[in-house]
Amino acid sequence: MKLPTIKGFDEEAFNKYLKNTGWVMFGKILSMIVGFVVARFLGPISFGDLSFADAFTAIAAAIGALGLDTFIIREILNDPAKKDEILGTSLLLRLGVNLLLIPVSIGLYLVFHKLSDNPGEPLTYVVALLSFAAFFKSFNVIDSYFQSQVQSKYVVHIQNICVIISALVKILLVFLHLPVIWFAWALVFDGFILALGLVLLYQNKGLNLFNWHFKKTRAKSLLKQSAPLILSAVMVSIYMKIDQVMLKTEGSSAVGIYSAVARISEAWYFIPVAIVTSVFPALINARKTDYARYIKRLQNLYNLLVAISLPVAIVITFASTFIIRIIYDKRFEGAENMLPIHIWSGVFVFLGSASSQYLLAEGYTKISFYRTAFGAVINILLNFWLIPRYAGIGASIATLIACACSTFYILLIPKTRQQGIMMLKSLFLVTAFQKIFKR
Repeated sequence: MKLPTIKGFDEEAFNKYLKNTGWVMFGKILSMIVGFVVARFLGPISFGDLSFADAFTAIAAAIGALGLDTFIIREILNDPAKKDEILGTSLLLRLGVNLLLIPVSIGLYLVFHKLSDNPGEPLTYVVALLSFAAFFKSFNVIDSYFQSQVQSKYVVHIQNICVIISALVKILLVFLHLPVIWFAWALVFDGFILALGLVLLYQNKGLNLFNWHFKKTRAKSLLKQSAPLILSAVMVSIYMKIDQVMLKTEGSSAVGIYSAVARISEAWYFIPVAIVTSVFPALINARKTDYARYIKRLQNLYNLLVAISLPVAIVITFASTFIIRIIYDKRFEGAENMLPIHIWSGVFVFLGSASSQYLLAEGYTKISFYRTAFGAVINILLNFWLIPRYAGIGASIATLIACACSTFYILLIPKTRQQGIMMLKSLFLVTAFQKIFKR
């Protein structure tokens, strides 16, 4: 695979990174295709119900993660002899919180359903199942351990095996023409087999899960450190999912059509994550040894992500009707009007992913949180205004504006403003034209 022609970017290094993330991409692409098949089979109403329940419970699931992933890795690296204590404490904390969140999620849904002007059929069982699915995510602490040992490839292999099994199960459900509750059970099964796979992987590597133990002082320390990240994770979840929750006031069909569009728009969001995660060590190294080179690499990264996202957004804008008809047939009427709007959010998501690495490298974690919170507030306010007027199109507009505002929030902060200007130069192809005219 060739890079877009961007002078100064290490093409050979990126191709190496791309090869390393190939298995991750395989899993994402397979999940995307199966997601399209499931959406097309269920139709707007049932798919809307499933999407709403997933979005509703995702916010609680963000709390259940406790923001511990980064700190687990750091604690193990700092004190490897205490890994059993760190992992055991983290797991029990997550299991306990996620168990408490199951009845909380169900209770909040029942209140939401009772107060809704357009409640539709109760989704209590679907919400309960998806809340329970988050319980199994507690075992992701094992993933954090392998990341600390730079052995993530083993986890990726397990994830892809689970993706294949999950795909086969969902295709079977479609073939048998089963109702939406079965697909909720399938999502619980996804969580279970991934948790089981991680446990078996850990045991297979000569490690012993039964050596893990809980320590109260460690629990207090981890929670104290991760408390700000819990709020940040909730903000991210609200930022990404609140539109589907708020659209429920317009009925399940509106949620289903919008979610079908979002699946297409968001299907490629793993690409910037894979790229920026892979090049992050190179950025950090440049920052330590040559600051000018560090800034140049950031500009090249912004250029690259615009070079990928902009053509995709343009093509999908003009081919939206064709794409919707091919993927969903005629079951999601109106989706072709939302996709040309929603797809442009991806350009800002790509740039935001890159600038997030800059904020992390500089230690600007508070700015990162404020930026996400700003986007979430903008999204909620715009949804309150636009959804009653324009339904899914309004939610698409709100998402696009919120993504743009969140990404360029750093323009408002003096010490990060230069990065915002660099992103604008990439977005409006200023650096691309400069390179052309220099030739």
